[in-house]
Amino acid sequence: MTYKISASLIVAATAAALPGLSNGATTPASGKPVSLSQEPVVMRLSKDEFRIAFGINADRCGTRANGCNGVIRYRVDWKTEDGTMRSEIKRVSYAVVPRSSQSLTVDRQYFDTAEGAHTTEIVKVSVDMITCVDGAEARSARTASIAAP
Repeated sequence: MTYKISASLIVAATAAALPGLSNGATTPASGKPVSLSQEPVVMRLSKDEFRIAFGINADRCGTRANGCNGVIRYRVDWKTEDGTMRSEIKRVSYAVVPRSSQSLTVDRQYFDTAEGAHTTEIVKVSVDMITCVDGAEARSARTASIAAP
């Protein structure tokens, strides 16, 4: 039952994020290699479990033949039903496959002061940083680290 609910929510998040991926804003205005296609989409799965989806524009990320990957660092401001406010910094990785300019990544998080004790609410999700590494560079670094004695 939980799997079906999770899968349905992920499909819904994908559908919500995909229109933003093709809304004409595919080239980042800032000149950065990657950007978000829209604000992160937050889905509640239970009283303290959430999925946070990020749509990624990657027109300038590496070469199209190699794809790219990176990390999104983001801050989540949340509060419990008793009014306790917290802020946490999280990271989620993403990958853009070769010859693609868009991607989607979803992070699974729990937010509560005690496991399952409160119903929590996400107040705000803000992205602090998005890194981007060309797929060929990432493969070279992996190969070098494996070959090193």
